[in-house]
Amino acid sequence: MHILPLRLPPGADLRQAVEHALRAQSMQAGFVLQGIGSLSVAQLRHAGAAVPKALVGDLEILTLAGSVGPDGAHLHMSVANADGRVSGGHVAAGCIVRTTAELLLAVLPQHAFRREHDPATGYPELVISVRAGGS
Repeated sequence: MHILPLRLPPGADLRQAVEHALRAQSMQAGFVLQGIGSLSVAQLRHAGAAVPKALVGDLEILTLAGSVGPDGAHLHMSVANADGRVSGGHVAAGCIVRTTAELLLAVLPQHAFRREHDPATGYPELVISVRAGGS
């Protein structure tokens, strides 16, 4: 495992940037260990909801974590608005960095992640495998 610190500039799409960072390393498995920063838009899908809800305004990222692989990222985040009201959920595309986002991405060179439909949950769930030459 090696750690890749990332700083995302204003206007970056948070989810797309995380997915791009893993691809740029030519890796197939990683975890966002933590993230802080600010957003102008957060697209969060709440538990049981079919579509994300847009939160717009000055938002502080309080927590950010999840997995990332060639099939995309599965991230969860909590944000606070200017009044200190906290909301969280599944990170969708369209979370736009306001001033900065600072993240730690743990890249796992010996592993590969993919997502497959799980009939028990009805969702594409994480499948973990060891890459050739991995231990």
